[in-house]
Amino acid sequence: MFRRRRPVRLPGPLPVVVIGLSAVVVAIQDGDAVVLTVRPPGQLPGLPFGPFDPSGHRTFELALRAFVTAQTRFDLGYVEQLYTFGDRGRDAPLADMGTRNGGDGQEAGAARVLSVGYLALTPKAVDTAAPDTAWASWARFFPYEDWRDGRPEALAHIDPALRQWAHGATERLSRARLLFALDGAPWNEERVLERYELLYEAGLAPEAARDRGEATSLPAPDLAAALGEPMISDHRRILATALSRLRGKLKYRPVAFELMPEAFTLSALQRAVEAIAGVPLHKQNFRRALERADLVEGLGRVDADTGGRPAELFRFRREILGARPVSGLSLPLLRE
Repeated sequence: MFRRRRPVRLPGPLPVVVIGLSAVVVAIQDGDAVVLTVRPPGQLPGLPFGPFDPSGHRTFELALRAFVTAQTRFDLGYVEQLYTFGDRGRDAPLADMGTRNGGDGQEAGAARVLSVGYLALTPKAVDTAAPDTAWASWARFFPYEDWRDGRPEALAHIDPALRQWAHGATERLSRARLLFALDGAPWNEERVLERYELLYEAGLAPEAARDRGEATSLPAPDLAAALGEPMISDHRRILATALSRLRGKLKYRPVAFELMPEAFTLSALQRAVEAIAGVPLHKQNFRRALERADLVEGLGRVDADTGGRPAELFRFRREILGARPVSGLSLPLLRE
């Protein structure tokens, strides 16, 4: 004898879920690493962002390429998915993405926004000619990450603020020391996201008070500059995720060449890698590692526009990608 199953009663109306796509588009401009930002008048900067339309877009990546091209008027090259950001309470980067009608801290019927982050690399910071878009150095948002000219001055202002937050608590102080290279600890350039999240936890990141609904007390100007420029929603967290991924990937995949033109000098390649990694490299050791990896090939001509002695032009041997496993670039640090 079979018993009829009772229908399952749902606790209430299903929440509206909106899937958005965020793009971290990276290029090299005048030897610096820059990211594409969107900044409507009177608002904080953000990343290019667009909704995913299940009925109109076949894949997330095709949708991303379409809306970035629509916003910036140029086509993306290398693209890879980063992560899905879906924390409750994250601010919607687009206004009016759901209906608002009262509820439990998040209004009933309001859209829950999931953002799928993407990293995109392009060999040239193309002038988009599109309104409200601009290329900005990543160091504007993370000034403490740039060690190319030695230990950044920003850390001199962040150090006491972190110690005050730690209040002598061993675990907090230990994390701050390891992440921010305090008290002689070594610097690990790949831990960009962990550093940002520690600043957020400590209430130092400007976005922290905003997201908690607290009144924002302005820090001293030097500390504010050291912490970096805030962004809308959780876009600075997405940017930190992308920079961490890219810095790590430099070492095991030849992604640096996705940022280079077809013909380049070895000095330009080194400057591009340093701009992404945020650390200075030893010139001779960097070139020896390139030679051992057999990733580049001389073109038999020189670049006379270097401002000094003409330098030989090289190309990336892209054909080897399908022929054998290819590693990334060695990053031999320049030690003072």
